[in-house]
Amino acid sequence: MLLQDARISQIIFLSLFLFLGLSTRDWTLRPDLILVAIASCLLTQWLLSCFVPFVKSKIRSYQIPKLGVKEVKSRVQLFELTCLRSAAITALGLCLLLRCNDYTTMAIAGSLAIASKFLFRHKNKHFFNPANFGIIAALILTQDAWVSPGQWGTDWWYLLLFFCTGGTILKQVGRWDTSIAFLVAYTLLEGLRNYWLGWSWDVLQHELMSGSLLLFAFFMLTDPRSIPNATISRIIWAVAIAFLTFILRNQFYLSTAVFWALFFLSPLTIWLDTIWSAPKFEWLKTINKRLPNQSFTTS
Repeated sequence: MLLQDARISQIIFLSLFLFLGLSTRDWTLRPDLILVAIASCLLTQWLLSCFVPFVKSKIRSYQIPKLGVKEVKSRVQLFELTCLRSAAITALGLCLLLRCNDYTTMAIAGSLAIASKFLFRHKNKHFFNPANFGIIAALILTQDAWVSPGQWGTDWWYLLLFFCTGGTILKQVGRWDTSIAFLVAYTLLEGLRNYWLGWSWDVLQHELMSGSLLLFAFFMLTDPRSIPNATISRIIWAVAIAFLTFILRNQFYLSTAVFWALFFLSPLTIWLDTIWSAPKFEWLKTINKRLPNQSFTTS
């Protein structure tokens, strides 16, 4: 049952990356900030998962009171459990990417990351990647947050690890097209720029062999719950993010260009889903089969 849910594999892999980063790289990440990130994400998810469905059920003619007590309790517990997995992934993503010195900064990032799933929705689907939203919110609202794109270096064994683990996750969720479209488009753009400027190919190789870039492409860009549903939409969306990343990085010299590009273009998902319709991704369809009249959705 657990292995059918790709989020379990993702939690294991992200935890492994965090352990490797803390033990083998010179990261400025304190253990107490990790605890704050996890606590803020899980607590916000739990509170909003209980509060929002309750309010909706009251609005919809008091639906929950008409159900049996055991059935209501079973649904709420199952909903909370599955959603906490997504919140744990968001917390680990913040720990891997966001850096700060103060508790409040990490708490703001964690809380707003999860809250964005409930605030910015269209047709029962959130369109911002929660971890990316938390990072951008911390960068905008505080003077204490920063992202270190070069923290993984360019060691080949890190890249191999990201390829293998990312491939495992993408095989489970079926979103290889998104990562490939982004990496191919970004590589072509950087390659053309490199050729135009007459630089050696070592410069391009160094640019592309970034652990942070692969981590973004495999584990953040491919969140199946927030990206477009149809294959053609995902390819267009990923190429657009690669193009905007290229502009922000080389024209405006933003080292965090990939995160800003994903943030700015996330609402494009609504328009693309309207043009090319396709079934919405569900993390664990067997859960819905067990509860045929379930009114909640996993995030």
